[in-house]
Amino acid sequence: MRPSIYIARSLSLATVLMALGVSASLDDPEIVIETTFPESNPFGHVVNGERNQILLLVENKSDKNVTLQSVAGSFHHSETGTLIKNTSSLAYDIPLLEGSKLQIPYSFYSEFKPGDLRLNIWLEHTVDDDKYRVTAYDSVVTIVEPEPSWLDLKLFSTYLIVFAAFAGVTYTAYNAYVPSQKPKRKRPTQVSAPIGPVTASGSSGYQEEWIPEHHLKKTKGKKTKPDSVAVSEESSSEANGTEGKRTRKGKK
Repeated sequence: MRPSIYIARSLSLATVLMALGVSASLDDPEIVIETTFPESNPFGHVVNGERNQILLLVENKSDKNVTLQSVAGSFHHSETGTLIKNTSSLAYDIPLLEGSKLQIPYSFYSEFKPGDLRLNIWLEHTVDDDKYRVTAYDSVVTIVEPEPSWLDLKLFSTYLIVFAAFAGVTYTAYNAYVPSQKPKRKRPTQVSAPIGPVTASGSSGYQEEWIPEHHLKKTKGKKTKPDSVAVSEESSSEANGTEGKRTRKGKK
């Protein structure tokens, strides 16, 4: 292999290390990190709009005391590795003695389209005045949307407003296009009971208090004779007529 290739690779590695601000000394303290998601997230999904947490179990296997400074991360394209967005950086400033272990939590938020992204999380620590960076997690994660909950007041109020609007439109359309099938009921007229004594006249009998006054005046003005009187008058007239005829015949 040509020496130029080794030179080019060495320069590229040095450039990357300088850009990351990591010391490239051969006596770097050995820090081992085991990263896991909480038991509530067994599949390691990253939920949009929620606080996502990951646990870092840091073990200092060196013979030096180190200080855990901060934990940060970034999201990258799953195939090309292009940087998409950096996550928040949390400062700890916790000493970690030689040969000891310590578990620290790291929380971050996500606002991406659902899909797969590469998540890179690193830990920065110091020994005396030297600063080091150790990769804690570097893997592809799945971005998902939060599950809907009936206890969400905003979501419940939205559903309630939509339902009320739909009910109002349906009621208006029903009243406009569907005729009413029930006929209107007529209220029965209330007849007031007569006040005072009720007199009946004639054979059929009726109550004068219920008849208008102008009808009563007309009927009272015209006096009708009883049937017996009319019959007697007719018989008398007939008798008078026969007697007159007989008288006339006698004179002749």
